[in-house]
Amino acid sequence: MAPPFAAVFLIFLSIFTTFSTSFSSTIGVGYISRLLDIQDRERAPSSVQVAAARGVLRRLLPSHLSSFDFQILSKDACGGESCFLIRNHRAFRRPGDPEILIAGVTGVEILAGLHWYLKHWCGAHISWDKTGGSQLFSAPKPGSLPLIKSDEIIVKRPIPLNYYQNAVTSSYSFAWWDWERWEKEIDWMALQGINMPLAFTGQEAIWRKVFQKFNISNSDLDDFFGGPAFLAWSRMGNLHKWGGPLPHSWFDQQLILQKKVIGRMFELGMTPVLPAFSGNIPAAFKQIYPSAKITRLGNWFSVQSDPRWCCTYLLDAMDPLFVEIGRAFIEQQLKEYGRTSHVYNCDTFDENTPPVDDVEYISSLGAAIFGGMQAGDSSAVWLMQGWMFSYDPFWRPQQMKALLHSVSLGRLVVLDLYAEVKPIWIASEQFYGVPYIWCMLHNFAGNVEMYGILDSIASGPIEARSSPYSTMVGVGMSMEGIEQNPVVYDLMSEMAFQHNKVDVKKWLYQYSIRRYGHSVPSIQDAWDVLYHTIYNCTDGAYDKNRDVIVAFPDVDPSSIEGSDRHDAGRLQDAIFERPHLWYPTSEVIRALKLFIASGDQLSGSNTYRYDLVDLTRQALAKYSNELFFRIVKAYQLDDLNTTVSLSQQFLELVNDIDTLVACHEGFLLGPWLQSAKQLAQDEQQEKQYEWNARTQITMWFDNTEEEASLLRDYGNKYWSGLLSDYYGPRAAIYFKFLKESLENGYAFPLSNWRSGWIKLTNDWQSSRKVYPVKSNGDAVDTSRWLYNKYLQVLESYDQ
Repeated sequence: MAPPFAAVFLIFLSIFTTFSTSFSSTIGVGYISRLLDIQDRERAPSSVQVAAARGVLRRLLPSHLSSFDFQILSKDACGGESCFLIRNHRAFRRPGDPEILIAGVTGVEILAGLHWYLKHWCGAHISWDKTGGSQLFSAPKPGSLPLIKSDEIIVKRPIPLNYYQNAVTSSYSFAWWDWERWEKEIDWMALQGINMPLAFTGQEAIWRKVFQKFNISNSDLDDFFGGPAFLAWSRMGNLHKWGGPLPHSWFDQQLILQKKVIGRMFELGMTPVLPAFSGNIPAAFKQIYPSAKITRLGNWFSVQSDPRWCCTYLLDAMDPLFVEIGRAFIEQQLKEYGRTSHVYNCDTFDENTPPVDDVEYISSLGAAIFGGMQAGDSSAVWLMQGWMFSYDPFWRPQQMKALLHSVSLGRLVVLDLYAEVKPIWIASEQFYGVPYIWCMLHNFAGNVEMYGILDSIASGPIEARSSPYSTMVGVGMSMEGIEQNPVVYDLMSEMAFQHNKVDVKKWLYQYSIRRYGHSVPSIQDAWDVLYHTIYNCTDGAYDKNRDVIVAFPDVDPSSIEGSDRHDAGRLQDAIFERPHLWYPTSEVIRALKLFIASGDQLSGSNTYRYDLVDLTRQALAKYSNELFFRIVKAYQLDDLNTTVSLSQQFLELVNDIDTLVACHEGFLLGPWLQSAKQLAQDEQQEKQYEWNARTQITMWFDNTEEEASLLRDYGNKYWSGLLSDYYGPRAAIYFKFLKESLENGYAFPLSNWRSGWIKLTNDWQSSRKVYPVKSNGDAVDTSRWLYNKYLQVLESYDQ
């Protein structure tokens, strides 16, 4: 094998040795031991899990199907814990014989072991297709795989659960997935060692059957369910009907898909988390059950509190009807799927605050919510997102304790959803003794932004698990959108098997070799720069991308105070949220220069091309913010010529970035729209689905002719097609009114700007223009061209 990969082995050998002799559990794991025992007993037969694992290998590396032998281990062989084992196969004698044996407690453990071997012995890399896909050419040919230098390597999980997804990932990333895409994702999950994913697809079909038992008609549900791109928020009771109604074919189509999804998850030994009843009900319940205790919730981000889609209805958990519906929903899922993993997600209070803060009431409320689950499944465990604890001042210590202690110990697990930035486990004394999962949130709304906190990821789970009286029971990834920043997810996935803090500098050195399949000094230097800049955000700010291009300021330019990038954004009008910048841009530009210098050696690598495009885009996007503030300053100085000249430069830059991102399929609008249309059964559905897809990434929610959505640009994307046909024209409208304001001597016409922008948005959302689904252009040449075009400016604007 090439020398770099031999070096990988030497570096990780000591870690493997540690794993084979070390295990660090927590008191929290003891609390959920009953759940773990039940899951072990009910797991799919060993033959089924091995067959499912071999199916993943067949799809990942078909040329090596005979090179690996998979076996299921008993937990006793792992000291009573979950682990995987790697060793040289004793039957290997000649080509065609299995070379490496990988055994694990479940199919997931087997595949995590396969990934571990490919990663640390073969120098391979696995990531999403959109982020460059997998680099597997570094794996030697069958018959020549690297041997294990000891009898065997045993890698134990330091903690049993590895959670995946956010309640809204189902809409921001999974909305339009078919089985082919879901199968790839489940493969990816298993290779990363994920054993507890959410399984939310198709639940509307279950709800329809359940609500029919309570005399709710299908026409009543037309006003209840949101459209396909907004189901996550419909499920949480934030909105209703927006983007809907759901076509009748959607229900059966998605239920069939869900059965395939959870079927494969069970085959691999995963624990799919199913939804539970949170109290969210159709409006018709008020007429059918007039004595029921039903509350109408307040407005959730709709313009002018529009009742057509705001202000949903919540059934009080203390009402006897709550347990009836909760039981019916669990039982209907069991009937449809044939089994359950006994873990149910329910987030009644996610962005919905309880009506009173009396601790006895909150305790009774929590007990009643869990009672609905337990009525349908006596072994139920409640999985709760702890998001509300991080932002809602309602949840003071006594209120938190009342909710968390309302359920028997071991029957509630909390997701510390944003632990890499704002960990709740520390401030809450380990969730007041309740088991929790340390999660990395990282991404909001699927925004495209190079960002991360690698040091926090490499140390946070270790610190939480090893802290005194730790109740931590797992690690997790709870991003709102996937298919971005592959380095962050590679490291976070590895933390499910790391017993000690990771030296990120050393880890990144090996990461760059694995990611591109070559050792290139300039690339390794570039990654060292990125580690200390882009991937070292320590300011605690929420990274919702608000770059000017993709989140254009809806403000009078006269109200913007200061044009200096480090001071700009302090506004009299709070509508404009300041773009996030947490690093010296000159350093990132230096990293980009090093990346470009490596183009001749790595141009054939799809992973390299993705990273090059993303890094070039990042540098130009941050420059666009500076350019915008220079335009504003020129406007404030009544400098017409400079305002017009800089505005033209800004629009040219938008088009240049569009040209850049068109060079890689990970940054195209076309696949998002095409995947939506492909699920449609007829022309009307195709129009509805495409409108849903276009609206989520632009205005998001409702608007009037002169008042934009309160959630505008929340789901923004740096996608080719969206930049040229929406973001660019929108900026052009704003600049047009800047120019006219200066020419005619009147104040900036804010209402006219809004009307023009909203009309552009409404027209674009209803457009049927088709966009490419394949990349166009050379990523290396385009990045070099843009670097040279903007080099002088880029080198100077951070001085």
